[in-house]
Amino acid sequence: MTEPDDGLTAIMSERRQLINLAYRLLGSLAEAEDVVQETYARWYAMSRDEQDAIASPGAWLTKVAGRLCLNVLSSARARRETYVGEWIPEPVPDSSEWRPADPADRVTLDESVSMAFLVVLDSMTPAERVAFILHDVFRYSFAEIAEVVGRTPAACRQLASSARRRVRDAQAPATPVSRQAQVVRDFKRAWEARDIEALLGLLAPDATAISDGGGLVSTVLHPVQGAERILSALARLEHRFRGHTLLERTVNGQPGLVAQEDGVTVSVYAFEIADEKIQRIWAVRNPEKLRAWTAS
Repeated sequence: MTEPDDGLTAIMSERRQLINLAYRLLGSLAEAEDVVQETYARWYAMSRDEQDAIASPGAWLTKVAGRLCLNVLSSARARRETYVGEWIPEPVPDSSEWRPADPADRVTLDESVSMAFLVVLDSMTPAERVAFILHDVFRYSFAEIAEVVGRTPAACRQLASSARRRVRDAQAPATPVSRQAQVVRDFKRAWEARDIEALLGLLAPDATAISDGGGLVSTVLHPVQGAERILSALARLEHRFRGHTLLERTVNGQPGLVAQEDGVTVSVYAFEIADEKIQRIWAVRNPEKLRAWTAS
C-alpha cells in the first residue's frame, strides 16, 4: 500500500482557503477555480528541491493566487465593457444546496460574501480590493500584501484604508437576518399573489433592481430605479415567470429567493434590506453563473 504523502496532503489542504480568497477577490466561482488550478500548476511545475526550499507553502500559494487574481481583476474591466447588460457577482448557495461534491470547492459564507459587499468590492481598484481582502478578511500583514501587489507596505495600508472607507460609506443600517428573511418571505408571497400594494409597501421608494443575464438569456439591460418602475418592469415580464416556482434560499449568506422551472434553478435573487424595506434586488439569470445551483 502506498504511504500518504504528508507534503501533498498539506498542500491540498490549502485548496479551500484559496477558493475562498479567489472568490472574494473575483466575485466569480469559475474564475476562482481557474486561479486555484493555475496556482497549483505553478507549484507542481517546480522541482522537489525548490518546493522543499519554501518555508511556508501555504503563504506561497496565497501569494501566487493573489497575484493571479490581481491580473484577472486588471483585465476584468476591459472584458466587462463587452458584457451584455449589467455584471453581477456570481451567487453562491449555502452548504446544503451546494452542488460540487468536494467540500474544498465550497465558499465559506459570512458577511464578506454578501452580494451587497461584493458589489462594493467591484467598485474598487484591483489593488484596493486585493489589499483590503487580504488584510481585513484574511488577516495578512501589509508586508505580506506588499509582495502580492508590488507596492510598499505603507502604500498597501493606504489602499486598504481607502477600500474600508468605500465599504463604510456604502453600508446600509444593519438588519437582523430573521427580519431580512421575513421581508423576503413577504415579498415572495406578495409576488405570488400579484398584490401590488403589498409589493409597493415592501420596496423602498428609491429601490433599485439589477438583472444579469450575460447576454445568454433575455434580460433587462440597465438597472431599474424606483419602486413603481420595478413593479412596472415585473408586470411587463410576467410571461417570463409563468411556470416558475419561487423558493426561499440562502444566497451569499443572506436570505434570498431562487426561481425554478421543472425543478431546475433558472434565476437567483439577492436582496439588500434596510429600515424594513428592500433597497436593492439583484437578479442573476446568466446560466454560467448558476452552475453551483444546477450542476449535477
